[in-house]
Amino acid sequence: MLDLAPIKSRVNPNSESFRSNYVEMQAELETLSERLQGSKFQGKEKAIEKARKEDKFLARERIEFLLDQDSPFLELCPLAEMDKKGFGPGGTMVAGIGLVSGNLCMINANVGTNKGGAIDYTTLQKALRMNEIAWENDLPVISLVESAGANLPEQAKIFNYGGINFREISRRSKKGLVTISVVFGNSTAGGAYIPGMSDYAIFVKNKAKVFLAGPPLVKMATNEVVDEESLGGADMHSKVSGVSDYLAKDELDGIRLAREIMEIIKYPQTSEKSEAEEPKYSIDEILGIISTDLKKSFDSREIIARITDGSHFHEFKKDYGNTLVTGWAEIHGFKVGIIANNGVIFSEAANKGAHFIQLCNQNDTPLIFLQNTTGFMVGKKYEEQGMIKHGAKLVNAVSNSTVPAITIMIGASYGAGNYAMCGRAYEPRFLFSWPNSKIAVMGSEQLAGVMAIIQRQQVEKAGGKMDKEGAEQMRQYLIAEVDKQSNAYFATSQLWDDGIIDPRETRNVLGFCLEVVYNTPVKGTKEFGIFRM
Repeated sequence: MLDLAPIKSRVNPNSESFRSNYVEMQAELETLSERLQGSKFQGKEKAIEKARKEDKFLARERIEFLLDQDSPFLELCPLAEMDKKGFGPGGTMVAGIGLVSGNLCMINANVGTNKGGAIDYTTLQKALRMNEIAWENDLPVISLVESAGANLPEQAKIFNYGGINFREISRRSKKGLVTISVVFGNSTAGGAYIPGMSDYAIFVKNKAKVFLAGPPLVKMATNEVVDEESLGGADMHSKVSGVSDYLAKDELDGIRLAREIMEIIKYPQTSEKSEAEEPKYSIDEILGIISTDLKKSFDSREIIARITDGSHFHEFKKDYGNTLVTGWAEIHGFKVGIIANNGVIFSEAANKGAHFIQLCNQNDTPLIFLQNTTGFMVGKKYEEQGMIKHGAKLVNAVSNSTVPAITIMIGASYGAGNYAMCGRAYEPRFLFSWPNSKIAVMGSEQLAGVMAIIQRQQVEKAGGKMDKEGAEQMRQYLIAEVDKQSNAYFATSQLWDDGIIDPRETRNVLGFCLEVVYNTPVKGTKEFGIFRM
């Protein structure tokens, strides 16, 4: 363990502001819990009853049987819902990372009891994100397959990019990362290619039915009359076509076979960590430190003190550029560099952040970004001081850094501050949001104010007179729209993050993600683009 000094907390849990924040955040977490419960929808009762009569398990039950006993399961993108006409939050796939026979694996399970597991636009985009995570972190993939293929009414939005799923199976195979498919039911067209492209395919007897075209389409195309079992049953594919490598007698047997294959493969783990020490302060206190009102500031060191081992933190350049906190710590035994906002980003803070990112690359240390900023400082004085070029240094450093980064949006994520703090466009390995966070070009009131000024200038330039009542109505409308489109739930529905988490789970989520990123060698770079001086 690093020999670092602990942070001395100044939080007073008995203060009025702490208690008020705590109550407000508890209400936020109740909303989060309700929404996550809604995302566990696995189809209408009629479809579930039918599955039970056929001795089938539900998607989430299959995942439970597959995972090692007591393995954590980091579910990803459970509230994705990119199209309100789609099949509900999370689409028709449950996805996440867990341990199978001691190996960290990406697990994708089709929800066959919801629209037959058909792939809508949300499900496709979610699957593509899972491919990215598996590729970047060298994760084998286990697919629990039961899918009717593309949702045909959405084919124009799905077809072109749907092929990426098959391409990525092949690319991972070339890289030595296996894909195992266990097929539990009907898997048609695109659903058939998943096991067909996999390194290992397990078909469940009398249940798996895999074909490029089902009996109705075969009849239309060739006039051939054939039943599902003869056309694509598990027996046929295991004994005749060879598409199946293993014929499982039932679902549990299929899951057993997948676990045995992972036992044979046994990927070596590359993580290097020391013994972890619990933080000195209760992580529950985070709820009283942060606020649902992003205008209320807090010291990010208080968050760091509640997520790092022993609350230890070696701060870098503490007295310079103090709206950005930088330093080293350990989380669940993993050495990390932490970059956290303490307000708007000034030139000094941007330069400090760029310097720190270079150091973490030099020492092969993963980066944790804690985002809570309204962006870079603006104004005549700051433009003259070169705010643009100093901010560009930080964006340059984030862009070219090669050590893994994990981003948590803990408050505001506005403007270019989102870029400088490793937002989604800068490809952090993982990005999670707290339920109080907001992401936008700027705050809603600022945006509405800017639009009002522009509108007034346009009216005056044309020689007209401003309609004050109409302008105020427009201002209120813009505030409401921006608030709606910048909250954490809108962001997660668009897959701008990998999920909304309870702030009290931050330490454990980070620890698990660090275990995942250390699946690959952590190697920094000494090569950066031109820093404008």
